[in-house]
Amino acid sequence: MTRDEVADLAPAVVTEQVDNARVRVTHYHFPPRSQTGWHRHVHDYVVVPTINGTLTILEPDGSCRDVPYIGGESYFRPHGAEHNVVNRTGAPVAFVEIELK
Repeated sequence: MTRDEVADLAPAVVTEQVDNARVRVTHYHFPPRSQTGWHRHVHDYVVVPTINGTLTILEPDGSCRDVPYIGGESYFRPHGAEHNVVNRTGAPVAFVEIELK
């Protein structure tokens, strides 16, 4: 999947839930054929899936990988990650992201 192939995808629905001096909590809802857009994480973060599904992670080097999201199975990533998260499936996917400031 290339940058050109995702250019016309809708944005994911992003809802900020908490933003204070210590954390930022954001809910991401991915309708079918939606994306976050390219972004770089400036904080360490934890992702907590809430709706099962598969999202595709596009990397700056042009590679991509499909990642299964299973409700309640959280994971941690360090700051510095740069990517675009894409739902190229026909089903919605959602997660809560907790950034550690």
